[in-house]
Amino acid sequence: MNNIEKSPDQRPLSPHLQIYRPTISMIMSVMHRLTGLGLYFGVSFLIFWFIALILGPESYQKFNAILSMQIVQIIFFVVTWAFFHHLFGGIRHFIWDLGLGFSLKSVDFLSYMTLVLSLLFTILIFLLT
Repeated sequence: MNNIEKSPDQRPLSPHLQIYRPTISMIMSVMHRLTGLGLYFGVSFLIFWFIALILGPESYQKFNAILSMQIVQIIFFVVTWAFFHHLFGGIRHFIWDLGLGFSLKSVDFLSYMTLVLSLLFTILIFLLT
């Protein structure tokens, strides 16, 4: 009987990203976390807007001039998309909290709908404003 324990070098490694093939659900889960983080920075737009309103018309005009810059509009578009993506991702998680949508087809469908609806709502907001 040989009960010698294997050294740590001989033990199998736990599967990680190099083994698993990314799925839409995995990607949307990561994006939900990243958009939540990004929204912390996106809230600065609201804070600066409120400060500009408090400081008066001159400050508000300067803030509007900054908002009209192309790079700021791109950032604003991304922050708006992050908001809607995080919103629909939260609804997806709420559906799961209710105990629904756990079949593989439902999980993939909800993940795709999160992506599609977030893009659709972001584009609609920018077309209607």
